[in-house]
Amino acid sequence: MPNDTPSPMTAPAPNPSAPPPPLPSDLIARVAARIQARFSGEGSGHDWHHIDRVRRLARRIAAAEGADPEIAELAALVHDIADWKFHGGDDTIGPREAEGLLTEEGAPAEVIAAVVEIVRTISFKGAGVHTAMRSLEGQCVQDADRLDAIGAIGIARCFAYGGHAGRPLYDPAVAPVMHASAEAYKAAKGHSLNHFYEKLFLLKERMNTASGRKLAEKRHQFMESFVSRFLEEWESA
Repeated sequence: MPNDTPSPMTAPAPNPSAPPPPLPSDLIARVAARIQARFSGEGSGHDWHHIDRVRRLARRIAAAEGADPEIAELAALVHDIADWKFHGGDDTIGPREAEGLLTEEGAPAEVIAAVVEIVRTISFKGAGVHTAMRSLEGQCVQDADRLDAIGAIGIARCFAYGGHAGRPLYDPAVAPVMHASAEAYKAAKGHSLNHFYEKLFLLKERMNTASGRKLAEKRHQFMESFVSRFLEEWESA
């Protein structure tokens, strides 16, 4: 009697280009609630409001660029879940915590894999370090995160983090350093104004999408005007 059971060797392979399965209807809301509870009141500029701005920008950019807005939104919500700056330089903890939270909330495995890859790759790692973001959704989230690091809000966040980390506003004797490795960037202890030269002024040219580049232009110009005025007032005091 013939065996009609398909052999594992001949079973069709999964289609890697297939869209991810639909998300549970309230998954994003549940993840957002947990992240908001965890990061409300945080004082370094990496608070819930930062995450929510990145979430909204990521959806906006994803819609304009033809990316999956739900994957982009989920990744934005967990992108700072455990930033290496607050965990001794460990850049593996963020992806692990994102995976754990999404697993607890019942996200499909394919969605978890896509989001964790974004979290793993999103961070700026130094002026001389270029990290390619592979997925379009990741490019949208990375652009959104970088947009929130520049412009008026980016300026405020820069000095908020500097105060949190005990860094001076400015020291003319300490020049900016264009860090050639992630290790050098993580070890840097320069003053807050140097951060504009070492990172923030570089972000406009590192946007992944047309939408990100367009949104970055005015924010970049505002930062340039601010730093110019800052130095003018510093020298005239």
